[in-house]
Amino acid sequence: MNAPPVPAPSRAAVCWSGGKDACLAWLRAREAGLDVATFLTMCDAEAASLSHALPRRWLARQVAACRVTWRPVEVPRVPGGYAAAFDAALAALRADGHTHVVFGDIDLAAHRDWIAPRVEAAGLVPVFPLWGEARAALAAEVVARGIRARIVAVDLGRAPVALCGTDYAEVLAAGLPPGVCPCGEDGEFHTAVTFAPGMSAPVPLPDRGIVVEPSPPPLAPTRIARLVVAHEGIPS
Repeated sequence: MNAPPVPAPSRAAVCWSGGKDACLAWLRAREAGLDVATFLTMCDAEAASLSHALPRRWLARQVAACRVTWRPVEVPRVPGGYAAAFDAALAALRADGHTHVVFGDIDLAAHRDWIAPRVEAAGLVPVFPLWGEARAALAAEVVARGIRARIVAVDLGRAPVALCGTDYAEVLAAGLPPGVCPCGEDGEFHTAVTFAPGMSAPVPLPDRGIVVEPSPPPLAPTRIARLVVAHEGIPS
């Protein structure tokens, strides 16, 4: 379901990675009439987001600038831990009066097929505002809307390390290497949004350089270049 009719009242949560696709989905959901009240982020025990490895402290500032309530959800490191934590978070959203959950997925059917039934089983409506649209057009829309982002993680089996830490709009303007999706939808890279329409102010992303480390399970074995966010540069 890409853009279901929005009943009144409606209260939505966005599954929030901190990246450009979640941000674009948020903006489109608001424009479609959803009252986006909450951002939901799945996190690990080390206080970082699972998808983009962004520190909770920085994400808290980013979400505060979006003027919504943030729900970080810690995922236990046990078999089935992610599914159990996700289902519990959905149940809590429903209990609090949420009616819809918004996702920034574009065209990876296996992921949508895992998400949608769980959301519906919780009594919520899954919304995929970007679903099925051309990747290049979505990337261009991100830039045209004034969403500013940095590339914070790169799969070195799919893209060069030089992309890590760069400005997303500048990389698109210069041209990505052949075979690299402009949205990073195939896992080539992840981004962190530092400003977007609807945010109260830019959220700087101070860093201490780049580290290269093995990919964590259950991801396929590869090497990931990550931007190391400087905690000391993030205001409390």
